[in-house]
Order: sequence, then C-alpha cells, then structure tokens
Amino acid sequence: MELQITPVILSGGSGTRLWPLSRKLFPKQLLPLVGERTMLQETVNRLVGLEQCSRSPVVVCNEEHRFLVAEQLREIDVNTSGIILEPVGKNTAPALTLAALALVERQQDAIMLVMPADHVIRDIDGFHVAVKQAAALADSDFLVTFGITPDKPETGYGYIRTGELIEPVSRKTDDLSSPPRSIDIFVEKPDSTTAESYLASGEYLWNSGMFMIKASIWLDALGRCRADILDSCQQSYEKGCRDTDFYRVDADIFGQCPEDSIDYAVMEKLNQRKANIGYKSAVVPLAVGWSDVGAWTSLWETQSRDAQNNVIKGDVLAENTSNSLLYASNRLLATIGIDDLIVVETADAVLVAHKDAAQDVKSIVNRIHNAGRDEHLVHRRVHRPWGTYEGIDCGERYQVKRITVNPGAALSLQMHHHRAEHWIVVKGTARVTRGEDELLLSENQSTYISLGTVHRLENPGSIPLEMIEVQSGSYLGEDDIVRFDDQYGR
Repeated sequence: MELQITPVILSGGSGTRLWPLSRKLFPKQLLPLVGERTMLQETVNRLVGLEQCSRSPVVVCNEEHRFLVAEQLREIDVNTSGIILEPVGKNTAPALTLAALALVERQQDAIMLVMPADHVIRDIDGFHVAVKQAAALADSDFLVTFGITPDKPETGYGYIRTGELIEPVSRKTDDLSSPPRSIDIFVEKPDSTTAESYLASGEYLWNSGMFMIKASIWLDALGRCRADILDSCQQSYEKGCRDTDFYRVDADIFGQCPEDSIDYAVMEKLNQRKANIGYKSAVVPLAVGWSDVGAWTSLWETQSRDAQNNVIKGDVLAENTSNSLLYASNRLLATIGIDDLIVVETADAVLVAHKDAAQDVKSIVNRIHNAGRDEHLVHRRVHRPWGTYEGIDCGERYQVKRITVNPGAALSLQMHHHRAEHWIVVKGTARVTRGEDELLLSENQSTYISLGTVHRLENPGSIPLEMIEVQSGSYLGEDDIVRFDDQYGR
C-alpha cells in the first residue's frame, strides 16, 4: 500500500527582517513575495503531483492570522478544517506537537511532512524525490530532517554534519542520487572562517527546518526529551475546542508551555554523542533551489534579475543602478546612481539599506515597537475576515477610512462609546442596521451613525462594496468596539 503523508505547515513566524513589507499582523508567509501566490499557498501547492500527500494539511498559525490563513487556503481549493491556532508563539516544537496530537486522534502512524510556510523551493521534482526517500525512512520509525547542500559559506544558517550512508529501507525509491545519511551532530551558525571550512569539507548541510516524522514517534520522542512541553501541549489541546474552521487550544495552559525548537527539543539528542533515547535519525540532502527568504538579500538571490543585476518589483525607474533590490508597492520609485542597495516602498514606510546590512532590519523594527508606533504591526490597509479597511486621512478628533466589504460578508453588530461615523457608498450596495432601522444604500448615498448607536454594515450584493467612513469623536482607536453579534466569532 502506498504511504500516505500529511503536510504539517508551521505558519507562526513574523518575518521582521522583511519589514516594511512583512508586518506582525501580515507576515511574509501571507505575502506573494516570489510569485503570484503567497508563500503559504506556494508551500501547499508544491506538493501537487505527489500522490502520497493529502490535500488536507494541518496548518499551525497565530490566532491573529486565522482568517487570512483560511481565506488563502480556500483560494487554492484546500480543506481548511485542519487549522490549529496558537494563542502565543512558543517556537516550533510545541507547534509540531499540537499538529501531532491532532493527527494521532485520526491515525496513530500518520506520517507528517513538516514544512515552514515561508520557504522557497525551485526544483519541485527534486523535492518530491527527496520527500519519497524521507517517507520510506519515517515509515521505519526514523526521525528525518532535510539538509540543504550548501553552495556558499553561509553564516546565517545552522549546519548538520552528516555521518554514514543509510542502507535502503524496505520502501525504497528508484532515485538515490542523494542518498540519506545518519546525523553526526547539529552545529550552530558559524563564523565566516568556520563556514568556509564546512563548505570545503563536503560533510555539512544547511539545517532547513523541514522534517518527516510519524506523529506517534514524535510524541513519544518528545516525551522522553521534553516531557514538560508534551504535558503542556496535551493539556491545552484536550481542553481546546473547535471554532468554525479552527481548533483553539486552551490559551492559559498553552501560555505556560516552555519555548523550544524541534532541533533543540529532540533532534539534537538523537545522535550518539548525546543521551540516546532509542530512535534513529537521518538527513536527506536537498539541492533544489531552496531559500528560507530570511532577509531582503535572500529574496534578491532567489529572484530573476535584469541586465544590471537588479530585482525590480512594481512601478520603478532605475537609472545607473546595479546589484539592487527595488520594490515599489504604491508609488513610483526612482533611483539614480546606486549600487548594492535595498529600497522598499510601502504606503506608510520606506526602507533604504545596504545589502550588507540586511540582517539588521530587525533592529529598526524593535525601535519602531519601542517608540509605541504601529508600522511594525499592520500596513495602512488592514485585512479583516469581511474585507479590508485603509486609513486615508486623520487629524485631531477625526479620521477617514476606505472600507471594502466582500460580497455576502458582514461586519459585527456593534457600537462605539467615543465616536460617531458617517458612511458614504461609492460602489456596490450596503445593507445598514442603525438602531431599530434597516437601510439599503446604493452608490452616492450615505448615512450617519451617532455615538452609542448599535449598527452593522453588510454587503448583500455580488460585487465588492466600497465606501468611505468618516469617524469623529474623542477617541478613535480600534478597541472602542462593543460587539453584540459576529459571524466570525470575534
């Protein structure tokens, strides 16, 4: 019988080094950075053609991203019932454990293909071959990771020193051009001299953060290595509940779970040099055009470039410009006489950095956060399960927003203590609940929602509803919302 593989996609990262495009509430895995689809969608779609893989992945994501994740899965016709929500990020080991707990309820020996949602893989056929090799090993109770064949002395990745070749297992594949090996030892990110020696030796692979493991084996191995993590995850999962597309674990219990990565919690303890816990580990080499897109330079390296070695996205005019990444989201971006720079324009922020300093973007994000600003959290256009809103203007005691409501969608039934709202429809049809009244408004019609009035906005039509909202009052924050009814469970 053909092995069956369940993709487990870890989508909890924030992608701070790709600011200002990536934000905490709209991180890089939810953006179309390397193609027309988002990175999450590309991660799911790269398994198309691999018959052993289920089209119903388990996706572990931040609770704040839940509606975006569900909508992006629906856009590519993927089952959304396997979304597990983390109330707070605790690194990859707890995230994987939640997925494993969900899977063993259905199938004790479920084989998990564990993938971060924000990686790039160019050679899909080569990846499929490696997945089949790893699945055969996982079926024989190996804990398997994928190691990237290095092509340069990279200092930004951890490494795996490989050991002996592993003899083919019973369910072998025909292609063993990159045969799996045992894992000798995991090593931390090296300095440049050490990285050069690793590359020259041919014994080291980059640690990709991708794994293939039976759900039952992972839970048993974690219990031997980090029983405290397993106990917290089990309790939080058992006391969780289903909420439409999502499974919510208990926030209080999960909040007390220790943080740890898959590598530190289990994988590094499997080799002979540390406490042997009775399981075999293996690494499958990958040379498939992989990148974790961890910084702007990584994105530059993965994209096609023009004759001047530039990566250009959006409305850009480049004059005497070379070796640069130029990304315009909203306006014309023009450059003259620059080299080796990263220039990224968004509606509310512009980044200019030398490529050698790309890893330091995170320090700017920290400064923005420490200053109490919002540019690290959200874009000017904010996504909601019903559509989007975008700030157009603001001043003392007023602000103006452009609101788009998807066909058939509705905002919550709500009221505000500190602000009144004036709505003007510019496209489509709006059904408005205003106190005891219900109104149907079309283009160029408007209504006024006085302070304290219970109200709701709906789009009963078949095209997006676009409207302008003018807010006025003593406090205009998004937390001045009292919800009485909401179809999205907020």
